[in-house]
Amino acid sequence: MTLSEKRILPASTPHDQALIDMGKAVLDIESRAVARLKDRLDNSFVRACHTLLSCEGRIVVVGMGKSGHIGGKIAATLASTGSPAFFVHPGEASHGDLGMITIKDVVLAISNSGETGEILTILPLIKRQNVPMVAMTGNPNSTLARNANVHLDISVEQEACPLGLAPTASTTATLAMGDALAVALLESRGFTAEDFARSHPGGALGRRLLLLIDDIMQTGEHIPQVSADATLSETIIEMSAKRLGFTTVVDAQNNLLGMFTDGDLRRLLQHQPDLHNTRIQDIMTCDGVRIQQGALAAEALKLMEERKVNGMPVVNEHNQVVGAFNMHDLFRAGVV
Repeated sequence: MTLSEKRILPASTPHDQALIDMGKAVLDIESRAVARLKDRLDNSFVRACHTLLSCEGRIVVVGMGKSGHIGGKIAATLASTGSPAFFVHPGEASHGDLGMITIKDVVLAISNSGETGEILTILPLIKRQNVPMVAMTGNPNSTLARNANVHLDISVEQEACPLGLAPTASTTATLAMGDALAVALLESRGFTAEDFARSHPGGALGRRLLLLIDDIMQTGEHIPQVSADATLSETIIEMSAKRLGFTTVVDAQNNLLGMFTDGDLRRLLQHQPDLHNTRIQDIMTCDGVRIQQGALAAEALKLMEERKVNGMPVVNEHNQVVGAFNMHDLFRAGVV
């Protein structure tokens, strides 16, 4: 052991198995705490859900310390699942932030003891505005629990901390109860994956469900296209230049007549065609796969997988070519 390692390690270091055993003990305690919440999901939970569902404004989550950290996450989960919410620090609420709470809001107050001073300070002001309050505490007889419109019991038998001091099992139980509320509200609102994507446009799901093919397709001079009387040689040059793995065949009005792909070329070369005299109109695929302008990129991906193609043109309602793309475009956009 080096001198630097000796300085890092405490005087008495548990052996590896002891560390694993401690980790398992913590998970056992916290999993039991969460499991016991199920028996407490009664009419109070139903009333809490109805109170939050009837909110015409925002769900305002308040909590101090570790409860505050959990409250911030609960507010974020509610907001991203169809229940507009935000977190207010109760200490700051006494110095002006209480103005964020309106008569149309509902307060979700979190305190393990139910006696958090900063929350009790603003409690009379919240009640004076007749703002409904749902409280989550570990003490049903606490001041906060008794003054709330609805109380949810999140008490635990013991903390995972061996000293019984650091909030561990209690914060896990609080977070789980918050998730239970959020998901129950989600289901009640008929919240869909598309709704979720709208609040997560930067995520993978948002890209899959909201991104249009128009946003990623090649346009203008980048679209591979030849006329019907183009030779096979000219077609190969166009395909090589545009590098999408295919070319469209169009008429003078840019109407899609057919397609010719790399696969078509490989199969044709087995028969040694005349590159300079073979016309593309005689060998193109007339009913090639295409997709309508304005379609979702996810729809394009599904169609490509079903038809086993690596690229396709995009057409408008008049069957005129307005764009083209291949699988690499979908990869770059994060759709795949």
